Formats: sequence, structure tokens, C-alpha cells
Amino acid sequence: MNSDDQVKHRRAIEALRSGVPNRDAVLALGCTQPEIEKMFRQQLQDAKQGLVDGSKTYGMLVGGDFGTGKSHLLEYLQHLALEQNFICSKVVISKETPLYDPVKLYRAAAEAAIVPERRGAALTEIVTKLNFNNQAYADLYQWVNRPGAELNSRFAATLFLYERMPNDPEASNRIIRFWSGEQIAVAKIKEYLRACRETVTYKIDKIPVKELALQRFKFASRLMVAAGYAGWVLLVDEVELIGRYSLMQRAKSYAELARWMGKLEEANFAGLTAVLAITDDFQSVILEGKEDLEKVPGKLRARASESDLLLASQAERGMRIIQRERTPLKTPDGAIVEQTYDKVRSIHAQAYDWEPPPVSSVERLGTTRMREYVKGWITEWDLKRCDPGYKPKIEVTELKPDYTEDPNLQVPSEEEPEGRPE
Repeated sequence: MNSDDQVKHRRAIEALRSGVPNRDAVLALGCTQPEIEKMFRQQLQDAKQGLVDGSKTYGMLVGGDFGTGKSHLLEYLQHLALEQNFICSKVVISKETPLYDPVKLYRAAAEAAIVPERRGAALTEIVTKLNFNNQAYADLYQWVNRPGAELNSRFAATLFLYERMPNDPEASNRIIRFWSGEQIAVAKIKEYLRACRETVTYKIDKIPVKELALQRFKFASRLMVAAGYAGWVLLVDEVELIGRYSLMQRAKSYAELARWMGKLEEANFAGLTAVLAITDDFQSVILEGKEDLEKVPGKLRARASESDLLLASQAERGMRIIQRERTPLKTPDGAIVEQTYDKVRSIHAQAYDWEPPPVSSVERLGTTRMREYVKGWITEWDLKRCDPGYKPKIEVTELKPDYTEDPNLQVPSEEEPEGRPE
């Protein structure tokens, strides 16, 4: 075996040992969720079709307990999407990237985006493939400029400027950064337009920053298609973190979940499709245990403003999705466990150039999670590689998600401090 192959296998083992899957681990182990894989492949086809006929693309919510392979699944789905020429963004919900804030979610998605067979910053790589003379670009240009367009005129103006100012790297860079989620002053756009002798066509209207972020998702997915890609896949992990938000931020998160599942009337992102992952016990602990199903819409409707009534309806829709439309990960049966064991044993053998002995430290029970199996096998082989006569005894401690409300996670979304438009 050459050194490059050995390094790949060692990277795979390190990822499996830590429980944070990477490309090497996913390629080595594959996927043990054939039904979800089939659904996802159809989802990609639907995303392509939506660009043709305007039909809505729906998302998918997958559920599983801690350690059952949700992150591994998302990594595998990313691999499938890249193979089909989709650009992919895998985002982990966190303090820095709360689900209820589209501004921060977009920035994270743009930064995390992976372009097939490219390694640079996503939006920069994408625009280098634009051909201003082909039909795909013409379709994009007509879409952003059509009467009653879905987008603020900033997008039409900056697309016009990017095409007309190829020899101004400072302007091009500012426009790409705007498309990536940064602000650009209206005065600066007007300055560029004057330089191109275009001072009449584009009237730059004010727009709330949340709405601008949602429009960025729409524009970016169309931009990717114009550059020759199939579309954009958004993979969102650890959605259960919303259980630690305040009640109002949970309400907004439920509404955003409904948006990415394609279940809000205005939520049609042509060319973009999403997969979200959440823990199975979220329903019993948060929706039922914290009584979010009643308390969230009840509090919003008591406030009685038009925006609160709308949010109440959207949040209810999101919670019903968690209740009724969650796709559970399949529990590994004996055959799958045995296949995975053989694969991990082979990877470990090639990573360290030895013959791993049979292991027995992890008891095979119906309740044992795949992560427990894999980490237990690797731990025993690591120990026996150092001392072949050692008989390890591995103890497993069950980890459960912490749903305690955390004030440190409850940061305001970017439009909240002033409700400001941009």
C-alpha cells in the first residue's frame, strides 16, 4: 500500500474514533440508510425540475438519537450531491449560526459551500465560470431584471456591474462579498453605476436585513445554475439546539424549519433543497415536555399583532413537521453491524499495516448505537496494537442532548436591535 492510501485510512480512523465523520470515513463505510438515500436522490431531481417548471422543492427532516449516524448521513449525502454537480453547504446550528437568523445562516452557508472539483472560496469560484454570452446567464439576467421580480434591485444592479466592470478588481471583489453576505453601501452601488453611465435604471429600495438574506439564498442558487452547476444543497445538522433557545427564538426557529422544508407559501427557492437533522427525543422533551405545541402559538396569539399571528401559524407548521414528517434513521440490524465491523477492521488494518484480531468488548444489543460499536472496536484495536496480550474492558456512558435553556445561545438576530432595513 502506498503512503497516500495509508494516510487516507488513518484520517478515516481518526474521524471514526472522534465521532466526527469526514470524507475519507464516509467513502470507506458508505451509507446504511438506503431509503433516505433514495429519497434524497429524488429530492435532487425535484430541485432540477423546479428550475424548469417552477414547481416547489420540499426539504427532508431526518431524526435519530445521539450517536446513530446523523452527521455521517449528512456527510454521505453531501458526497452524493457533489457527484451530481450540486454545490453543497453543511451548516451546524450553534451560537454563531442560530437557525432563527437567516442573516447568519446565509453567511455560514456561503462560507461552508463546497464547489465540485474546486477548492477556493465558493462564490469566487462560481463567478469565474459565468459565461456572459450563454443562455444560462441570459436566463439569470432576465430573472433578476423582470418586472415584479422576487428580488430587491441590489441584485440586478450588482449583476449588471459585475458584468460591466471586469477590469476593476476592487469593485468585483466588493460585489462578490455582497453576494456572500456582507453589506455594501447604497452610495457605493450608485458610485459604480455612475462610473458605468447608468444612473436611471436601478432604483435601490430599502429592505429589511432578514428579507435581504432570504433573497440572497434565492439569488445565489440561481447564480450557481447560471455558472453551470445543478443547484445548491443545504445540509443542516444539530437542529435540536433550538430546544435551548428562549421561547420566542424557538418560535422563530420552528418557522424557519418550515421554510427550509418548503412548507411556507413564499418559501420557494428554485434550485435549492435542504436536509435537516434532529434528535428523536426532541418531540417528547421540547414539543410535549416543555409544552411548546401549546405555549408557543398561545403566547404569540396573545400579543395579537399581525406579525405575531403570522409567526404563530408558521411556528405551528414547523412543529407539526417535527411531529409528523420526520424521517427516522434505520436502526442497524445484525447484518449491518457485521458489514460495518468488517469495513472498519479493514480500514484499521490498512491504516496501521497489521491484522486486527477479533474484538468482543462491545456487547451486541438492540439498543447499542452504531457510534458505540465503531468507537469500541477502534479503541480495543488501538490498545491491542500496543499490547497484543491486553484484555480491555470498555465502559460506555450514555450521552443525551442537554435541552436546558442557555442565555449564552440566545443572541439577538441581526434585524432585532433596530429593526433596521439595509
